[in-house]
Amino acid sequence: MATLENKIDFAVILSVTKANPNGDPLNGNRPRMDYDGYGEISDVCIKRKIRDRLMEMKEHSVLIQCDERKTDEARSIKSRIENDLKAELNSGKKEMFAKAACAKWFDVRAFGQVFAFTSDKKKGKKSTEGEEPVSDTGISIGVRGPVTVHSAFSKETIRPESIQITKSLNTEDVEGDKKGPDTMGMKHRVDKGIYVFYGSINPQLAERTGFSNEDAKVIKSILPKLFENDESSARPAGSMEVLKLIWWDHGCKAGKHSSAKVHKSLKIKPDGGYSLDDLDNLNPEEIDGF
Repeated sequence: MATLENKIDFAVILSVTKANPNGDPLNGNRPRMDYDGYGEISDVCIKRKIRDRLMEMKEHSVLIQCDERKTDEARSIKSRIENDLKAELNSGKKEMFAKAACAKWFDVRAFGQVFAFTSDKKKGKKSTEGEEPVSDTGISIGVRGPVTVHSAFSKETIRPESIQITKSLNTEDVEGDKKGPDTMGMKHRVDKGIYVFYGSINPQLAERTGFSNEDAKVIKSILPKLFENDESSARPAGSMEVLKLIWWDHGCKAGKHSSAKVHKSLKIKPDGGYSLDDLDNLNPEEIDGF
């Protein structure tokens, strides 16, 4: 399968209605905000959703799986690698292992991955079946992926709302008919917000990981339905929606314009409306959300 032929840029405009788009664990799980008060959804969060949608398609293997959605019995990234690519991992040939990992897992050839593991010897463990680990110090292999995704930011400042909640059911058994104390908690939300994030796909890096034109089409098909099957108590069904995907195919490897210029050509209004500046020889494709 031929690797990606053309540079691609993209932008996703999304809406949030009475939901917590991405909680900040360092701030009591309140919606993420920058110092100027603009809402933020981290790039890691967005890539997690892309991986989840890939796993739902059941046509592509994913290395970084969350526990509640995982498709195998592996309890760690290392065990998943040892289950699928043990021979390549123990070969000591980093390029061979990296190539095999990119061929096996969609998210590795798209986003890249750093494989850094300590050896069993260093941990004081004996190798199974007399096999030796890669080295006494372990292994460290870096794969640089062609797909980059920015964090999403709101177009206007947000004002998170918070409510206190109680759990009246006893968490543990208590003596007799005695009722345990209510457990207090907090829930946070953004009542309304328009967010946008940008990304690009680099054909030069795609050559190194084997990321193909077909892989780019998969990313393109996933982005409009990023929040489908992503419901939770913090993000009720329908509270987050992709409004529009803007997809720029440059038609060449070098790109007709810089990614910065392409991304700046998109002007977004606070209500989610937008306009696009004309760029010479570059016509964007505008795709509605799912």
